Amino acid sequence: MRDRLVRDSISEYSELAMPNDANPLGTLFGGKVMQLVDLAASLAAARHARMPVVTASIDHLDFLHPVHIGQLMVLRSAVNRVFHTSMEVGVRVCVEDLLTGDVRHTSSAYLTFVALGKDGRPAVIPSVVPETDDEKRRYEQAGERRRYRLETRLRA
Repeated sequence: MRDRLVRDSISEYSELAMPNDANPLGTLFGGKVMQLVDLAASLAAARHARMPVVTASIDHLDFLHPVHIGQLMVLRSAVNRVFHTSMEVGVRVCVEDLLTGDVRHTSSAYLTFVALGKDGRPAVIPSVVPETDDEKRRYEQAGERRRYRLETRLRA
C-alpha cells in the first residue's frame, strides 16, 4: 500500500444558499451547513482512501458569520492525518457574496472518517504525506486532537 500526498485528497464543493434551506431571518440553518461540511469532508476522505468511508465523529463547529440566501458557500477539505483505519479531515467553509465579491470565513471543522472494506468492516488506509509547512502543522495538530478525543472517550 503506497502512501498518498495530502494534495491528492484536496476537494472543493460549492453550493448556492437557497430559501428552502434558510430560517425566517434569511440565513442558512446550521444543520444545512453541517450537512455540507460532512459531504465536503467525505469527498476528501474517499479520494484518499479510494474505498467507502463513514463519518465517525465531528469535533465541533463554530458559526462565525451567517450565510445569507443567495450567497455562494465554498467548502474546502483535505485529509490531515491517517491513523490506521481512520483519518482526520479538515474542512474550511467560506461564503462569497456574488454581488460584491466579498469572501468571509464562516466556519471550520475537523471530522474523523473510517474506511470500510468490501466486508463492511474497518479497513487499513494508506498513510498521508504532508509536503508544505501548513500541511505538516495540520498533521501534527491532528495527532494532538486525536489524543484528546481518545482521552475524552475513556472518561465517558
